[in-house]
Amino acid sequence: VVFSLPSANNFAMKGKRKTLNAGDVLSAMEEMEFQRFMVPLKESLEVYRREQKGKKEARKDKDKKADSEEQDKSREEDNDDDDERMEEEEQNDEEEVDN
Repeated sequence: VVFSLPSANNFAMKGKRKTLNAGDVLSAMEEMEFQRFMVPLKESLEVYRREQKGKKEARKDKDKKADSEEQDKSREEDNDDDDERMEEEEQNDEEEVDN
């Protein structure tokens, strides 16, 4: 695989990119006739991509839960503030009646 890196770099340069991607490496390996490694490498790459996608989705779900919990807490705090205001108003009303 090390021998295919210069060739993979050529594929990236043709694409006007500085960063190699999996396709560059696979194309270079194919060009250098490393076909026996292609199938296992492609399968491993697909497994890796599925794992990464699963992790990303799990992270999104976790973030959504955290956001909804924060919104619930914010609503509770707003309700507490409203309750305090109502209590103060009731006390002020009672004081006015006494006066």
